[in-house]
Amino acid sequence: MIETYAYARAGFVGNPSDGYFGRTISFIARNFRARVLLYPSARLEIKLSKADTPVFENLEELRRVTRWRGYYGGIRIIQALLMRFSDYCREQGLELADRNFTMEYESNIPQRLGLGGSSAIITAALRALMRFFQVEIPRPVQANLVLETETRELGVPAGLQDRVIQAYEGLVYMDFSRALMEQQGYGNYEPLDPGLLPKVYLAYQMSLSEGTEVFHSNVRERWRAGDPVVVGAMQQWAEYAQRARQALVERDYATLGELINANFDLRASIYRISDGNLAMIRASRHAGATSNFAGSGGAIVGTYADEEMYQRLSRELERIGVAVIKPQILPPVAQAVLPVPVSGAGG
Repeated sequence: MIETYAYARAGFVGNPSDGYFGRTISFIARNFRARVLLYPSARLEIKLSKADTPVFENLEELRRVTRWRGYYGGIRIIQALLMRFSDYCREQGLELADRNFTMEYESNIPQRLGLGGSSAIITAALRALMRFFQVEIPRPVQANLVLETETRELGVPAGLQDRVIQAYEGLVYMDFSRALMEQQGYGNYEPLDPGLLPKVYLAYQMSLSEGTEVFHSNVRERWRAGDPVVVGAMQQWAEYAQRARQALVERDYATLGELINANFDLRASIYRISDGNLAMIRASRHAGATSNFAGSGGAIVGTYADEEMYQRLSRELERIGVAVIKPQILPPVAQAVLPVPVSGAGG
């Protein structure tokens, strides 16, 4: 029996420039996770989870489950991963053993709230496949395969940020500059000590939000067409991430907070932001905290000064149906292994 996990993630600064040759900083939130079980069986089977089974006790349960998980299960993304994994192994000349298996999954990551729920399921499933078939894949390539599962197999627009942080875990600074991406096929990913972070929070809507497909609207088309507003914004976000990395290293939390707020303010100038998402940002700032989107809408991330501010933040956001947590970035202390800072993208 093989058991693997992958966790929710929060984009901290620089998003959404990861899909546009930019730079970002992200961290893992172990408060939510996807779990995969894989074991030998006579036939290859992907077992349905509750999210894939349209059977409910009553209408109220249907409403509650749909508001939490959304409308999509994980069967399609696991099947897409199996296709991409198989193609990758063939491309690399890796002959997989003729062994069948059954794969089960479950996830408590709120879906369609920009917390990397779908990519966490794929990441956990990829880890299980690697162990089952005894295939070693470098972490930056793992992130690429997870992204390609969604973009190439399913046609879902996405960037590398989610997949990189879920492959590396902890706190990571990512450089996706065009030269790096074209030269080596992935960016430079630098794990940072999570101890550099100030007090951070993660907040998310407790009802279904717009998905990434809706949020990104026509920005990619404008970027491809060379729209100076969009191109300039992507370059600005990349600079924010670079400056935020330096602020973290120097523990300059005032500058870091300014960059977090500026990141969202720039986003609001070119993207269509829903009233619900704007309400989260306004409420968090009214409480004195900084705030930025954690992904593509539905969840925000930021910093706060002390426990009094955290309690005020929680009250402000709970009034509008938003939950607030303190993200658990590292494993429990007894099991913690701090990431070792590296230059470039290690395997």
